[in-house]
Amino acid sequence: MDQPLPQLDKLFDYLIPEDFAAQVRPGCRVKVRFGRRKLSGYVIALKPSTDFTGKLLWLSEVVSPEPVVSPEIARLARAVADRYAGTLADVLRLAIPERRVKVEAEQRGETLPVAAPSSAHWKRYNAGEAFLRALRETKSPKAVWNALPGEDWPARLAEAAAVTAAAGRGAVLVVPDQDDLDRLDAALEAVLGPDRHVTLSAQLGPTKRYRSFLKAARGEARIVAGTRAAAFAPVDDLGLVAIWDDGDESHVDRHAPYPHAREVLLTRANLVNAACLVGGYGRTPQAQLLVETEWAVSLTAPRDEIRSATPRIVPVGDESDLERDPSGGTARLPTIAWEAARNALAKDQSVLVQVPRRGYVPAVSCQRCRTRAACPNCSGPLRLLGARRAPVCGWCGTVAEDFRCAECGSSRVRAVVIGAERTAEELAQAFPDVAIVESTGMNRLDSAPDGAAVVVATPGVEPPAPGGYGAVLLLDTWALLTRAELTASEEALRRWMNAVALGRPGGTAVVVADGGLAVVQALMRWDPAWFAARELQERSELGFPPVMKFAAMTGPNGEAEKIAADLPSDLGAEVIGPIPVDERSERLLLRVRRRDGAALASILAKATAERASAKAEPVRIQIDPREIA
Repeated sequence: MDQPLPQLDKLFDYLIPEDFAAQVRPGCRVKVRFGRRKLSGYVIALKPSTDFTGKLLWLSEVVSPEPVVSPEIARLARAVADRYAGTLADVLRLAIPERRVKVEAEQRGETLPVAAPSSAHWKRYNAGEAFLRALRETKSPKAVWNALPGEDWPARLAEAAAVTAAAGRGAVLVVPDQDDLDRLDAALEAVLGPDRHVTLSAQLGPTKRYRSFLKAARGEARIVAGTRAAAFAPVDDLGLVAIWDDGDESHVDRHAPYPHAREVLLTRANLVNAACLVGGYGRTPQAQLLVETEWAVSLTAPRDEIRSATPRIVPVGDESDLERDPSGGTARLPTIAWEAARNALAKDQSVLVQVPRRGYVPAVSCQRCRTRAACPNCSGPLRLLGARRAPVCGWCGTVAEDFRCAECGSSRVRAVVIGAERTAEELAQAFPDVAIVESTGMNRLDSAPDGAAVVVATPGVEPPAPGGYGAVLLLDTWALLTRAELTASEEALRRWMNAVALGRPGGTAVVVADGGLAVVQALMRWDPAWFAARELQERSELGFPPVMKFAAMTGPNGEAEKIAADLPSDLGAEVIGPIPVDERSERLLLRVRRRDGAALASILAKATAERASAKAEPVRIQIDPREIA
């Protein structure tokens, strides 16, 4: 039933009126009487009898006889709810799109055949051809794939899906965002032909999304591509699940119980014994754990393939080196970066400049004492929106016309972080005859301009360039590396590799960072597996995810501690915190051994249900929180 109460997270039996018998089938939408209310729900199964000893009620209404919850998806939703200490209703709300009556009335289509494509491109990777051969033979291989720079990854995923479909099985492919989905959609169309796959994402709109969902549920399309909710796509006889760039935070759902698409797909692969492919330019410690536990094999290219595909990657000291470099130009570029950009532009090639923040100057500090500049009204961070403009508060919007440092009284400020807008302005001065364009989350470019141009982009929205960029410059790297997060280095490497992968072979990539850092070494050698193994080892020694299981509890002061106090001693849970979130709420972490993660989730789900029955104040539970700091 579609109800939010955790104490009612179970299946209920109802009698089927004779008038509804021909319409009711597993997976269809119905309405039932529950107490004094009429609730929406799904028929999960039909049984000839019941173990319930009380008085059974009758189904009130058949909303639609269209099956939208297959037995496999029902099992998957239950497993995901249990893993994340959530409820079945919450997971089904994420998995099943809103109904559209006119779509259900549309004529059904036919399932078109799919021809198996060539696997020649997969020969570039160790065991790549063997992976596709296993798919062709309807086996269920599991692999973690690190793509080469410049790889047409949508085409490779499309080929894997096509081989699976040609063998008579279905495939589900999940990507981080709509732009990636558009690329994958085009690749699937090219490899499979028209009308042989569907896409699922929120940006399609409710009608188009439901139409695609029903085509998959009815078996009209064996291959489904989409963003995170597509992990629940109703594909029968599933043979392959795949996810691209699993480290992207877009894969984590913002609604309870906050599942990660990677974990949903891994759970699904285990439930139906499907093949699994976790791909990306980088590699997360979670993916590395799959390799080290021998659940999956590692698909990487030989060193000679890597060398021929990767641009020359050059580290350039730290930020202080720029101040000592008299030939660095006006755009805070070290000499080697400036020369790499100039040489690329001279060859009529485009240049990519990655900066970590959008805006002009997103953060400023006192020029004299370096204290972070704060708003005199609300103490929020001040920023600059343009040249020769007064600082503005990023929280309340107050313009600090008469700014004075609270520590030393100085009225002058300096940039702490340079944004994309300011960077573009400086580059326009350094290269006055070249087109300078920006690509940010607010204004994303689909592709770089043809010919000589400089593209200033924030991480994650770098547009591809025809033939690849002649130079890729990674600036202000300290802003990514010094974040107070467990995943800071991992995330920095992922973003750098995604940018460098857009460069052309023979080009140059300059990373403004200390070449002795392990994360920079991994980038220079294009060896994300080595860095992921190193990160996994360090986290194992420190007791961090994914080696250990974490749960975060956020709620009113003292309430999370009550739950922690009732945990059984044999669980061995370590309580970390609490730390204040604001004046009225706090956050507490629980850490257990990885093998005890399922038990912890079960206990927390039970505690949540008991608290809801007692009408206690709610505490939000997050299993495997992305941020544990």
